[in-house]
Amino acid sequence: MLVEHLELVDFRNYSSAAFDLAAGVTCVRGRNGQGKTNLAEALSYLATLGSFRGVGNDALVRVGADQAYVRATVCDDDGRRSLIEAEVSRVGRSRVQVNRQRLQRTRDLLGTVRVSVFSPDDLDLVKGGPGERRTFCDDALVALATKNDQLRRDLDRVLRQRGTLLRSAGGRLSPEVEVSLDVWDARFVEVGERVGHARAVLVERLSPLVSEAYAHLAGADVPIDLVYAPTWRAEGLAAALATARTDDVRRGQSTVGPHRDDVELMINGLPARTHASQGEQRTLALSLRLAAHRLVAERVGSTPVLVLDDVLSELDEERAAALLRDLPAGQVVITTASPLPAAAHPDHVIMIEAGAVVDV
Repeated sequence: MLVEHLELVDFRNYSSAAFDLAAGVTCVRGRNGQGKTNLAEALSYLATLGSFRGVGNDALVRVGADQAYVRATVCDDDGRRSLIEAEVSRVGRSRVQVNRQRLQRTRDLLGTVRVSVFSPDDLDLVKGGPGERRTFCDDALVALATKNDQLRRDLDRVLRQRGTLLRSAGGRLSPEVEVSLDVWDARFVEVGERVGHARAVLVERLSPLVSEAYAHLAGADVPIDLVYAPTWRAEGLAAALATARTDDVRRGQSTVGPHRDDVELMINGLPARTHASQGEQRTLALSLRLAAHRLVAERVGSTPVLVLDDVLSELDEERAAALLRDLPAGQVVITTASPLPAAAHPDHVIMIEAGAVVDV
């Protein structure tokens, strides 16, 4: 997969800018605050219609404008080109067109473009709470098969409805509440078991790829383990919900299920979140992203665009050199404010200054 051309209008700090991109490694350089990460964010937006920085659409629209526009020409592995046009509204729904045909649902864009992003904030994959790792897994599942987006939505909807019912019960398990809970629990079991199975398969497939990526970056074989073993899966979600029902009603929330899952990340048999150095944690975070990128490429048969946002400043010299020596095949975009290491041999260089492309 290749993004050949990208146009931004009123996106972040870009009033109007166009970028010709190509296969191989493109290095986007510029001082801090000039718009490098904004360019990376625009590429990612094409794939997910959301920001990898965790902000709403209003933050993507340039100050003083009501809408932003992201347009891209994308070429798939069979040589077919698509024109994607996204209108990002500060208020209200955004709109997307593919080849001048408006999509009725924005999520129908999923799979048209696949982009893998690593940014400094990915350290939270290791140091942060379980929610960061759940999101990582579920995003990877959607990249592997767009139907998983609906599965994620179904889980969110069941949890919202069940949560509303539990809160309305006022801590009392009346016969009416019990009947309604039976209905929502049956739906929760159906959807939740599917989510748990999908995550378990994903973690099993990712684990050896993460170990391999970590060994390459660290220059040594280090025992890396990804452990996904929520207690509710051992007994089944139906049994876990039955056991927790009284507590759920008392607390007014769903206390067990896939929405509380975690994936334990282990280095040398110890939790990476609490026992690894920051360098080890950053290497593991990058290894997770590289492993997911590789898995999607192998399973889908189309290599996502790989965006490495300011990754070089987060790694020591040896690990940065190891990354650059063996970048994945396909289109790679690296942003940096620092001089390129000697190991970097980009095919293309783009200089950014104040939201504009300048001559190299």
